[in-house]
Amino acid sequence: MENSVILEEILEELTENAKHISSSSLEKFANEIIKARHIFVAGAGRSGFVARGFANRLMHLGLEVFFVGEPTTPAIEKKDLLIISSGSGETDSLIVMANKAKKAGASVVTVTIHPEASIGKVCESCIVIPGATPKSNLEDTSESAQPMGNAFEQMSWIVYDAVIMILMKKLGKTEEEMFKHHANLE
Repeated sequence: MENSVILEEILEELTENAKHISSSSLEKFANEIIKARHIFVAGAGRSGFVARGFANRLMHLGLEVFFVGEPTTPAIEKKDLLIISSGSGETDSLIVMANKAKKAGASVVTVTIHPEASIGKVCESCIVIPGATPKSNLEDTSESAQPMGNAFEQMSWIVYDAVIMILMKKLGKTEEEMFKHHANLE
């Protein structure tokens, strides 16, 4: 069996990008989640798909979490947290959400390539992922052999999984306890 050169190239790129992600930003992000009364998660496009997966794992931890835009999502209020996944940090609908959350007294955090963009400017904390996106006028922070924002979205998934592992330790949760919250109407 021959190795897939493309898969190896992708994994090497992600490994290199991981070296530039601050472990203190992961800890701070986890702490923002722990202190929140309710957690709201938002993202658009492929970043939104990744954000949904993260919301799912937060629910498995027993946290009260909602994905923005679902019919059962309540109003955001003080002591709540809005987590936004946006590579560019300039997605119009997500900027509106960030500003509404702040106006309601909630905290806002983001996973992004560009913390200096509109969403990052209103956040309590950011996890900055090196990446490239055609959706921003800001300079890409790394080159990618992959199209569009693939590297950002892939690294976001891994970063969110790392945050879940940090939260498991901080909250004293086991995989067995998490599985009790897993969907059983499948």
